Amino acid sequence: MFINRLRSDLLKKISLPLTVSACLAATVSGGDAPRLRLNADANWRFTTGDPADAQAPSFDDSAWRTLTVPHDWSIEGAFDPKAPMGGAGGFLPAGVGWYRRVIQVPVEWQGRRVAVEFEGVYMNADVYLNGQKLATQPYGYTTFFVDLTPALAVGKNILAVRVDNSRQKNSRWYSGSGIYRHVWLHVTNPLRVAPWGVFVSTPTADRDRATVSVQTELVNDSDREQTVSVQTVLVSPVGKQLAQLEAPVTASAGGVQKISQQTVVVRPDLWSPHNPQLSKIITRVTVSGQVVDEVTTAYGIRALAWSAERGLTISGEPVKLHGGCVHHDHGCLGAAAFDRAEERRVQQLLDAGFNAVRVAHNPPSPAFLDHCDRLGLLVMDEAFDMWDEAKLSEDYHVLFKDWWERDLTAFIKRDRNHPSVVMWSIGNEINERSRAIRLADAETAQRLADCVRALDRTRPVTEAIVARPKAGVAEEEAIFDRHCAALDITGYNYTIGKHAEDHARVPDRVMVSTESFNRDTANLYHNQLNAHTYIVGDFTWSALDYLGEAGIGRVVPDGNAGGHGEEQHWPWHGAECGDIDLTGFRRPHSHYTNIVRNAGEKLYLAVRQPVADGHQIGVGDWAVYPELASWTWPGFEEQKIQAVVYARADKVKLFQDFRDGQRIFEKRIGRDQRYRAEFDLTYRAGALRAEAWRGDEKIGEQVIITAGEAAALTLTADRQEIAADGQDLVFVTVEVTDKNGVWRPDAAPELTFTVSGAGVLQGVANGDISSLEPYQGSDQHHAWQGRALAVIRSGTQSGDIKLTVSADGFPSASVTVSARQVKRENVLP
Repeated sequence: MFINRLRSDLLKKISLPLTVSACLAATVSGGDAPRLRLNADANWRFTTGDPADAQAPSFDDSAWRTLTVPHDWSIEGAFDPKAPMGGAGGFLPAGVGWYRRVIQVPVEWQGRRVAVEFEGVYMNADVYLNGQKLATQPYGYTTFFVDLTPALAVGKNILAVRVDNSRQKNSRWYSGSGIYRHVWLHVTNPLRVAPWGVFVSTPTADRDRATVSVQTELVNDSDREQTVSVQTVLVSPVGKQLAQLEAPVTASAGGVQKISQQTVVVRPDLWSPHNPQLSKIITRVTVSGQVVDEVTTAYGIRALAWSAERGLTISGEPVKLHGGCVHHDHGCLGAAAFDRAEERRVQQLLDAGFNAVRVAHNPPSPAFLDHCDRLGLLVMDEAFDMWDEAKLSEDYHVLFKDWWERDLTAFIKRDRNHPSVVMWSIGNEINERSRAIRLADAETAQRLADCVRALDRTRPVTEAIVARPKAGVAEEEAIFDRHCAALDITGYNYTIGKHAEDHARVPDRVMVSTESFNRDTANLYHNQLNAHTYIVGDFTWSALDYLGEAGIGRVVPDGNAGGHGEEQHWPWHGAECGDIDLTGFRRPHSHYTNIVRNAGEKLYLAVRQPVADGHQIGVGDWAVYPELASWTWPGFEEQKIQAVVYARADKVKLFQDFRDGQRIFEKRIGRDQRYRAEFDLTYRAGALRAEAWRGDEKIGEQVIITAGEAAALTLTADRQEIAADGQDLVFVTVEVTDKNGVWRPDAAPELTFTVSGAGVLQGVANGDISSLEPYQGSDQHHAWQGRALAVIRSGTQSGDIKLTVSADGFPSASVTVSARQVKRENVLP
């Protein structure tokens, strides 16, 4: 056993010079710190394939790539219609891969426990240390810990991870492959707080007072009983100590103790979507006055309640969930969960007017939830896409019986301190074919819900259900109602229109539209969501475009776009159904959704895609008719074209200016018109100007102008300064314009991207889901609809990063951002 003996022969095998080893020990040993949490993302060796004995310490990995995780090897590959992942996985490769890295252990860790935390490995991860297999984690979305202590030695250790995503098909959407989230090394004392061992809840909270309840789980891996004190310090968002609680505990040898503490905070700093104030708890474990462990836990003071009479409330205030569903990929970054990419995604959703997100259909990265907490985006946190009945031959149903309780427990424990999480979802569209299966599913739903409530009773449990009972068939309705009775809030996928008959039958049922078509947004808000308190929200499918489920929202000329049937939709490799496309540009329907939901926007002007006489556009089941905020339609001169104005107003005026004059149109607009007005025009180059009026006040205006010849490339970086930590990102949009800066949406030049200085080109994209150009490994990509995206990743050295974009017939364009040096503490070398 490591820790209990020091073997001089192992010390002699340390490959680093003594001076470097001493420096290393000073860097990572932490001195007298009771707990170390070291980032272990860097210095991994990686290869695809399955070489024999790759777990062995003596294995020669010198020919492997050196990389820093998060990493997704699938996104690095080429599209292939015969790829095992198929259209569901975006026609990208999968297979088996290996990761290895050195852990150099200093002598100061003697007497400590050492564990590695993987936030996410997709999938079937086998973890080895020094050739010894220590753990297996099949489900690729579960964060898991591996105790390295039994196989760890002072000096050089080899941590190896085999990742097996070869068992296709296992996912209905793009999963990615590899160690796609962060890795951490934890060094603690044998007497310590368990992983996710602090649970903070606020069962009651309002502006005057809040009850704060803290549960702490203590582990004693030593061989003797110890008398300890558990101190809990409450700290306000501005750093003020609010209270200190203390409890004496007798920690039995090899045992686990649970401690409950509670206090009242007067005039608390409440967390809400509009004011997301984060408080913290500091937990200290002391023995004879010496601190042996210390953990800081962020949380928010807010209380949830739900009922058919009042709907969902946060600290007493009613809230409607204006939500969207998202999968976990980042387009050209694949599944790699970079912190900045997760932050950008939260910002995109909020900027588009969403106040809630459903993470479909798996636990998200911790970084995503951290940003939701900080920025105020509410979350429906979802565990599974299936239970014990298959949707695909190798999906989670093969694991469910043996793993559901472990995976669900880890999911709830990891996420239950996030104030942004307001609902647990235990499943999505669980198969309900036969009567026997439906009865079994009702029982399974009860087991899963009971498991959730045993860990957290402060949030409602839901499930996204798509199947419906036959109306008026008592036995069918009884089975359905039994299933729903296991839930606190029943989720309806595409069937919320049946709410009235269900409410009449079960008046106390609280409902949420867990999925709806984008095209149904106006009807949902007009007739259902805003009219009934028992419907607490809606989640449109989807808020963000994503890889996989190829072509369910595609738009095709002169054909039937269809719905599911992803294998037949080659070369589409993504869904093409998001309000926001794969590069981050908002589609016009996103603005319409914002206006319908009264989320801040007042006016938006777009033009429906025109078609030549005798032709038509095929629109997929999850698509809306294509529109662009452009008045540049070459080839359609003097032909009929339709402009659409969306407005939160009483009336709109549309002015068509062209060389020989002007035409003026006016229409009523409002709730009865679904906040939408259409204008039949004849296309002539010039300009369109829309005005929104409320009474005698003009509340909005938008102008779109016909562009001249494509003449320039305009680059816009989303940030001017990033951290030189090897993981920060800057997203640079490219827009093709005329000489006056007017967007030219029909321009599609091949762009060349050149990065110099303190960064690298991580990925490129253009939003065209049918394009077969690679997302990574190439410095060239065509523009589509006159736009493209480049993602730059920082290195570990400070300095300027310059991106230059060039194309034949255009002057090159450049943008420069600065990578600042950051103090890199708590990083495993």
